[in-house]
Amino acid sequence: MSSNFRLSHASRFRPFARAVWLRYASARRTVRNTELMQIAICAVVGVVVGLATVGLRDLVSLLHRIDFNLVYGAYLSAQDHVDFLRIMIVPALGGLILGVVTLVIQKYRPTEMVDPIEANALYGGNLSLSDSVRMTGYTVISNACGASVGMEAGYSQLGSGIFAWVGSYLHLRREDQRTMVTAGAAAAIAAAFNAPLAGAFYGFELVHGSYTPRLLAPVIAASLGSVLMVGLLGPDVPLFAIYSGFKIPQSHYLLFIVMGVLAAGLGILTMKSATWVERAIRAAKIPVWARPAIGGIILSLFALGSPQVLGSGHGAIEVHLETQWALLPLVLLLFGKVMASAASLGAGFRGGLFSSSLFLGALLGAVCVKLLGYLDPGILGERSAFMLVGMGAVGTAIIGAPFTMIFLVLEATGDFAVTAGVLIGVLVAGTMVRLTFGYSFSTWRFHLRGLPLRGGHDIGWIADLTAQRMMRSDVRMVPASMHVEDMREAIPLGSKKWLFATAADGSYAGVIDVSTVHDPEITELAQHLVAADLTTCKGCYMLPGDDIRTVLKKFSEAQSETLPVVRSPTDLRILGTLSEAYCLKRYTNELERQRRDDLGMSSI
Repeated sequence: MSSNFRLSHASRFRPFARAVWLRYASARRTVRNTELMQIAICAVVGVVVGLATVGLRDLVSLLHRIDFNLVYGAYLSAQDHVDFLRIMIVPALGGLILGVVTLVIQKYRPTEMVDPIEANALYGGNLSLSDSVRMTGYTVISNACGASVGMEAGYSQLGSGIFAWVGSYLHLRREDQRTMVTAGAAAAIAAAFNAPLAGAFYGFELVHGSYTPRLLAPVIAASLGSVLMVGLLGPDVPLFAIYSGFKIPQSHYLLFIVMGVLAAGLGILTMKSATWVERAIRAAKIPVWARPAIGGIILSLFALGSPQVLGSGHGAIEVHLETQWALLPLVLLLFGKVMASAASLGAGFRGGLFSSSLFLGALLGAVCVKLLGYLDPGILGERSAFMLVGMGAVGTAIIGAPFTMIFLVLEATGDFAVTAGVLIGVLVAGTMVRLTFGYSFSTWRFHLRGLPLRGGHDIGWIADLTAQRMMRSDVRMVPASMHVEDMREAIPLGSKKWLFATAADGSYAGVIDVSTVHDPEITELAQHLVAADLTTCKGCYMLPGDDIRTVLKKFSEAQSETLPVVRSPTDLRILGTLSEAYCLKRYTNELERQRRDDLGMSSI
């Protein structure tokens, strides 16, 4: 009786469940195929990211108050004095906690974490939300103990992770998924600095690697949504608000060119210093879990000179915009901040250099003004302008996002005169770094890991287009010992263009042109020749995992129209064949599709 009741109940429920599923599937298709719906979703999710960013910022501020005994609303990097014992203990203890937590979590989840740039470049915008939360947690621990890094990396990681999860849930197309990751990072940076344009261009320049008309609306919508949420939760002012007008003589723009060159050198020094510290710690054979603690000890030694080397540097920027230090303390603080950032990153603390690069730039500007003041005391009145130019120039040198820095200053000041000066410094610094060093901080990290990434440009399709995916499996193979006379009878002229000779163990032994088999000039010798005598490209083959660029390079080296795909370098049994003409066609078609997507013209 009860069994019949359950069957009857289930039969009545099935139509309802099916109707709900069909309605859900229809709604998902509507989102996939309607650009306006995607823009609206970006705006709504941007609000969520803005809320998360404010929450993380307040959490780190609370932990700073607890760890370093600060008053409410105070920035760690703005302090002139912090308790000696806390400076000596907190960074090392925080580093130890970070190392142990990382060690424990990696035992249960040993996967390599992917950041938004890497996700967009290699994985079509696929980014794990759980890994993003994990990375953000590491960044919070690093910032809480005073590491000389910023939270911006954590903000953008979490924002991109949230947007990527939404995109995956809606089963968006590859390019739309990449847009979601871009919008997430843009929303996070916009909320962090209360600067929607700077946030949007951060997404364009770093995370996506390009700007397209189709990309504009969703990314701007996400940035505006996050900034509106920040405005609801607190004062609606830029993080670095400067309200004084700027009157900059034309001659000073020449000085900004020199500052751009100096900023490039400072940026390269900062990036390389982190690598030097990391190599030194590795050479000392310190366990990975203990390295952040060692970095914390080094950081404490620099913090004894000035607590302003601790933290991201937000508060210190405001301090130096409002007060003037003597030249020697400024130079020492500049050096100390470079080394503190290098020690933090090289030892394994998690975070980025966005805020730290702005602080370094502000210090560089202050140092330049002090030096120029000895020649012309009147130039001291333009101190804020030089500091802003330094912030933009060093930020560009390290982060590699020139328009982000320009809009950040413009939104903070609303002054076009100083923005023009920043533009000059940014262009010079960015060009110098590109021509001499060739990397930003993010791409430099990829380079050290062996990843050939120069930004968020989508090159993942190249890795996906492999020899195994493109090969044909209808291979005509003949034994290498087969006589040419037998081959002529078995394979008529015109039935096949290429044959593949195999050794006794079934391994690849070379390529044979069928026209050569039927060449009248070898008729008299046909009874004495075997397949092995007519083979070419004996050591040339493809591997299943070779991407399209590797495949085309091997065709060029072999100077052959067709090559086999074998199992592995040690197992040369043939899986299939590839023709150069077909590979070139596939490569050209994919490039054209990417070009259409970049122009926002892909079919929907």
